[in-house]
Amino acid sequence: MTKQFSGIIPPVITCFDEEGRIDEEAQREVVRFQAKHVNGFYPCGTYGSGPLMTIEERKRVAEIVVEEKGSCDVIVHVGAINTGQSVELAEHAQSIGADAVGAIPPYYYKYTSEQLLDHYRAIIRAVDLPVFLYNNPGLSGNPISAEMLATLADEGLAGVKDSAFDLVSFYMYLIKVRKPDFIFIIGTEAIAAAALDAGANGVISGLANVFPEFMASFYRTWQEGNPRKTGEHQLKVVKARSILKYGPTLTMTYAVLKMRGMNPGHPRAPYQDIPASLYERAEGELRNMGLL
Repeated sequence: MTKQFSGIIPPVITCFDEEGRIDEEAQREVVRFQAKHVNGFYPCGTYGSGPLMTIEERKRVAEIVVEEKGSCDVIVHVGAINTGQSVELAEHAQSIGADAVGAIPPYYYKYTSEQLLDHYRAIIRAVDLPVFLYNNPGLSGNPISAEMLATLADEGLAGVKDSAFDLVSFYMYLIKVRKPDFIFIIGTEAIAAAALDAGANGVISGLANVFPEFMASFYRTWQEGNPRKTGEHQLKVVKARSILKYGPTLTMTYAVLKMRGMNPGHPRAPYQDIPASLYERAEGELRNMGLL
C-alpha cells in the first residue's frame, strides 16, 4: 500500500440549497477552499450528512469531491444501513477514482460480531481499494472491539477511523492490531495530539471544515516535536471546537463558513440554520480567538 492517509482530513460537509437539493456550486467552493490546506477528504459521513441523503445523492457528492480534490486523498464514506448499499457505494467510489472507502457499522439494529465481520468482509471483497472501518459506537450502536478490528486487519482491512472519543479504546486498537502497515486515524481533533503521539497517522477533524489552515498549523506544530508547544496548540483547538458546540455542531459548521465569507449553502432538514443570536455570539468569540 503506497498511500499513507496522513495529516489533516476534514469530514467535508455537504452543501444543500434552501429546497434541500445538493448545491453543486457551493460544494465545489467548499472543497476548493479546504484543499489548499488539508491532506485529504472524508465525504458523506456524519458531517457530510450521509444518512440524510439518497444513494444517488451520495454518489454525486463523492464525484464532486473527487473532481475538486487537488492533490488530496479522498476516503469516501460508504457506511449504510445494510450491506448491499455499502457495497454499491464502495464500487461506485472505486469507479470514480476515490483513494479509499470507509464505513461505519450498519446502524439502528444491533448485530452480532460475526454479522459485523461478514459485513466488512463483503466490502473488502467488493473493491480493490483500501477499506477503513469507521468506529463510532455512539451513532452506530454497534461498537467494534479491538479483537474484531484485529481480525479484520488480518483479512485485508486497511485501517480504522476511530470516533469513540476514548483514548484508552484507541490505545487498545494500537495494541491489538499487529499488521505492520495498518493505518490508524483518530476521528476527532479533541484528542489529536495524544493519538498522534501514540501512533495515529492522521486526524479526521470536523474543525478543519471551517478552519483548515488552523488545523494544518496544529499538525505542523506536532510534527516539530515540541510537546509543550503542541499541548498549547491542542488547547486552542479544543477551545475553538467548544464554540462549535454552542449549537448542533453540524449546523454551526455552515454558520462559521458563512462568517468566513464562504457559501456553504444550508444544512438539510430536519436540521435548520442557527438563530441570529447564536450566530453573533459564536462570531464574537471566534474573533476574540483571532480565527476570524
